[in-house]
Amino acid sequence: MEITLKKLLTALNKDLEWEYAAAIQYTQHAAVITGAKYESIQKELLVHAQEEMQHAVMLTEQIDYLGGTPTVDVETREISQDSLEMLKQDLRGEQHAIDSYKERIAQAESLREYGLRRVLEDILIQEEEHIRDLMTVVED
Repeated sequence: MEITLKKLLTALNKDLEWEYAAAIQYTQHAAVITGAKYESIQKELLVHAQEEMQHAVMLTEQIDYLGGTPTVDVETREISQDSLEMLKQDLRGEQHAIDSYKERIAQAESLREYGLRRVLEDILIQEEEHIRDLMTVVED
């Protein structure tokens, strides 16, 4: 499928919906996660939530700059009563984000939107850090 600016803006708005959802989900998970083995990750989840909101701000600025209107819609959030399952939900969300941003980076490159590509690369780096943080607890 050939990418156009209009299609890219639609995809970026979908990414924005996922960033909003991630911030909400991380905040909720940090509040309700229980168990001594999860104490170290609890504070990290709040850091992740803040970083996801930073990603949302970065995306809204890029969408606006490219002539689009940033969405206020929020994608699906997941909750659980089980602490390990919460972290697995967060891991799935991060993997989805990584896959999406890799695709978006290639799309930005093909449209010669190099500034956008750089912003997306910065977001991708943080999403990969989030996966590493979560894996230290999930694999224990």
